[in-house]
Amino acid sequence: MTFDLQHTAPGSQARAGLITTDHGTIETPIFMPVGTVGSVKGVFHRDLSEEVGAEIILANTYHLYLRPGTATLERAGGLHRFCAWDRPILTDSGGFQGFSLESNRKLTEEGCRFSSHIDGSKHLFTPENVIDTQRLIGADIMMAFDECPPGTAEYAYAAKSLELTHRWLGRCFDRYAATQPVYGHRQSLFPIVQGCTYPDLRERSARFVQQFDADGYAIGGLAVGEPAPVMYEMIELVNAILPAGRPRYLMGVGTPVNLLEAIDRGVDMFDCVMPTRNGRNGMLFTAEGVINIRNLKWKDDFSPIDPMGHCFADTAYSKAYLRHLVVAGEMLAAQIASLHNLSFYLWLVKEARRHIADGTFAAWKPAMVERLSRRL
Repeated sequence: MTFDLQHTAPGSQARAGLITTDHGTIETPIFMPVGTVGSVKGVFHRDLSEEVGAEIILANTYHLYLRPGTATLERAGGLHRFCAWDRPILTDSGGFQGFSLESNRKLTEEGCRFSSHIDGSKHLFTPENVIDTQRLIGADIMMAFDECPPGTAEYAYAAKSLELTHRWLGRCFDRYAATQPVYGHRQSLFPIVQGCTYPDLRERSARFVQQFDADGYAIGGLAVGEPAPVMYEMIELVNAILPAGRPRYLMGVGTPVNLLEAIDRGVDMFDCVMPTRNGRNGMLFTAEGVINIRNLKWKDDFSPIDPMGHCFADTAYSKAYLRHLVVAGEMLAAQIASLHNLSFYLWLVKEARRHIADGTFAAWKPAMVERLSRRL
């Protein structure tokens, strides 16, 4: 994997670049739709590429390991062939699932023992077998195994967790160096910067991960309960330390405003379930603000979902029609809303890229943040 830094924005830390993988190129800043089990829920891959404009999707090691399992994926020739997606794929390592399944897991030096959320069966993730699993999945970009502590963790816990994550990271890269891709295409491994909301821990982690000279670096453990200004402070601190010539991936973030604020601070890659999850529940993101399509005010509004007309289905479906589908419990409602929100997120990062290249990002971003923050 290579990264070509093409533009920087005057008056901002925003950047535009090009990531090249064996499954294609990715223009940054980029948003990655979340396809946890090998599918972006309710969305055809055809629509992801042709309507949404997705250049890379994210899948999850924990979920794919449990179902369908690595044996099936290996027989299929890897996840790309299994799910008929010929563009890049990034896999999360399962560390965040260890955080979210706290009542069903136990962390030790060896790794993370957990109970399956599907059938209660017992499993062990170690830094070594998580790399092996991601090799068998065949992701273009693999994530190191880490602990993701709560955003409100006490300092002592956060420091202890960080040391464990760093020890695991060394083992991840040892395994990465000792193994080869299974399906013939190159795979990159990104370390994850942790440290909760403690500046000294974040700085320590950002400096520690650089010794591995990775193809890119991730920032984890944010948007897990801390206030947004604190998240932005941590991003600024970390990105001031991470190498400028490698992509920076902010994991699991977030709202459209979060994306623009993080781009302004030098982030290149994002993922989040918000566009699809919130869409399925009737929340739509537009260039004029946020819509709760269930509200009665949209019952007789026959205008496009986004009057700016940037996103999927805006010329085909009205607010009134989509509201009708949502209220009726029609599954098409979730599909339209998901496609709209994903299209909007991809439009937003591409628009940010255009303004970075034009040198107008610093002037464009504040007005866009104000509009995106409205509730319509």
